[in-house]
Amino acid sequence: MNNKQIFDTKQDLAHYFGELIYERSKTKETLHIALSGGSTPKAIFDVLAMNFKDKINWQKLHLYWGDERCVPPTHNESNYKMTVDHLISKVSIPKENIHRVPGEKSVKEATAYYIKELEQCLPLTNGIPQFDIMILGMGADGHTASIFPYQIELWDNEDICVAAQHPESGQDRVSLSGKVINHAKEIFFLVTGKDKATKLDEILNRKGNFKSYPASLVNNPTWLLDKEAAGV
Repeated sequence: MNNKQIFDTKQDLAHYFGELIYERSKTKETLHIALSGGSTPKAIFDVLAMNFKDKINWQKLHLYWGDERCVPPTHNESNYKMTVDHLISKVSIPKENIHRVPGEKSVKEATAYYIKELEQCLPLTNGIPQFDIMILGMGADGHTASIFPYQIELWDNEDICVAAQHPESGQDRVSLSGKVINHAKEIFFLVTGKDKATKLDEILNRKGNFKSYPASLVNNPTWLLDKEAAGV
């Protein structure tokens, strides 16, 4: 049975998830969170910066990224830059709590760097780095993180990070692999927009070509959807 909640709007979803982060932060000494790019996380970051700036103990939070484009940290396509613009620059989180992918390096160097970063900074459970919260988005093609359908084999890579490429632009990306994604304590899929509805329906109801979509390989996530994505 799918664990899902449907919200009227993306903004309603953002407010719910902002509150969830706040509640988790109250009960944990340290909270290791893997962030996603996209418009829905952007809305969540805005909510956190506006409503929880003085409520959350930001010393507790450690921020990571589920994937990153191989661009400099000041580039407009950088997931890190988006987080800086909408959250990090507005709250008092220590610099040492921010664990970015060095997108300015080659994809090989950036991937190797991030593997070491995760192994050194995250708690290990059964020898695998473990996030407290994994935030995932889903593309209209069924991809998640930067693992796309045409490279779905990367999901089962033995490494915790992999070098990936966008199927159309060929842009290099660094992505978490399925090994570390599915090892997280809590996994949340944030999916909004009617362009996601068809693939989401296939994945949730395990029909059609769902096995060819990387998003279908995530174990027991909580799905947070707006009405458009849910098709209601």
